Amino acid sequence: AVELSQEQIEALTTRIQNAGTEVVEAKAGAGSATLSMAYAAARFGEACLKGLSGERVFECSFVASDVTELEFFSTKVRLGPNGAEEVLPIGEITDFEQKGLVECKETLKGSIEKGKKFAQESGEALAA
Repeated sequence: AVELSQEQIEALTTRIQNAGTEVVEAKAGAGSATLSMAYAAARFGEACLKGLSGERVFECSFVASDVTELEFFSTKVRLGPNGAEEVLPIGEITDFEQKGLVECKETLKGSIEKGKKFAQESGEALAA
């Protein structure tokens, strides 16, 4: 196992959170981090297909959840023939991770409300 200092963990966390910006800056504004998004989509798509075929697959996914007080949250999910069949709990987290979880919830709550409003308005537009 790799042991990281708290300083290294905090620096890596910031770097991961800003990875898209780092890629754009490295490309001097001549591109974006679309390859990373494409790889993530391909990986998740493959996991979904494996799950639908009956293989036992676990992936992180943003789904309806009672893991927190938020209506939707991203944790590990067991994928199967019926889609997201089990939403797993967060599990043990460090004090640093707990602090980040608390800090992200308000922003995430706003994003969830925006997403629900968009979905509702889109549905109404399609029905018209």
